[in-house]
Amino acid sequence: MEEERVSYRVNHLAQLESEAIFILRETAAQFERPALLFSGGKDSIVMAHLARKAFYPARLPFPLLHVDTGHNFSETIDYRDQYVAELRAELVVALVQDSIDQGRVQEEKGPFASRNALQTVSLLDAIENNKYDACLGGGRRDEEKARAKERFFSHRDDFGQWDPKNQRPELWNIFNGRKHHGEHFRVFPLSNWTEMDVWQYIKAEKIPLPNLYFSHRRDVVHRSGAMLAISDVVIPQPGERIEESAVVRFRTIGDMTCTGAVYSDASDLDSIIYEVATARQTERGTRADDKRSETAMEDRKKEGYF
Repeated sequence: MEEERVSYRVNHLAQLESEAIFILRETAAQFERPALLFSGGKDSIVMAHLARKAFYPARLPFPLLHVDTGHNFSETIDYRDQYVAELRAELVVALVQDSIDQGRVQEEKGPFASRNALQTVSLLDAIENNKYDACLGGGRRDEEKARAKERFFSHRDDFGQWDPKNQRPELWNIFNGRKHHGEHFRVFPLSNWTEMDVWQYIKAEKIPLPNLYFSHRRDVVHRSGAMLAISDVVIPQPGERIEESAVVRFRTIGDMTCTGAVYSDASDLDSIIYEVATARQTERGTRADDKRSETAMEDRKKEGYF
């Protein structure tokens, strides 16, 4: 029985891997200037790993595009640079600070300000300036209700906007990448994966990750239902509860102002897989940016964020 369960798990991951590699190759075949969105988070790391397998022994046929808010964890940036060097890939960095300096966006004010929403303009500018006609993302349908509506090939208009009612049917693995001038696509090869699938695949493939994903001690502040790491951009305010040396890890990685930690003793992949299997909170339930409104993610998607 145990052998049957192991066999099923391996076959299941192999099927997901095969599907994702097919989408990656289809993207390279249909589009002239694709790019892979890379945040240094586990999903984008798995995407880059799959792309390396899809086109081996050649190098990746597209660059990795990182939208850097300037408020990233230093561990994420260090990992990004190391991993890109290992892949021998081209890295393109779009800086939110440049968008602020150019007057393209206005930075939020106040103690709870975040640059997370400002990424949309920086991303769309990078797409336009580099003439990318497809951007590969690590979004999965199980993450959030807005992402559950996605196709593998997600059409965006000439303003970079997403219209959930104007998406194309995808029958028998036939993907329609036709577009007008100025339009582009977001492509999601991991659409059918779950958080558990990602972690099991990381273990099976022995993919290295930033240490933020594993249990460690960190000073945190409880804010708006999230547990944020204290830093020069997350400063505790009067009345907020502070914990020093809390034993935590991160289930997602992004801007420090909105990426919440969870209490955890999971210091290895087996422990994380068990924790994910028993978790009652969704993966994005730790994200402060999703708590700003009931439709926060869908609003950002319509604006061109993801």
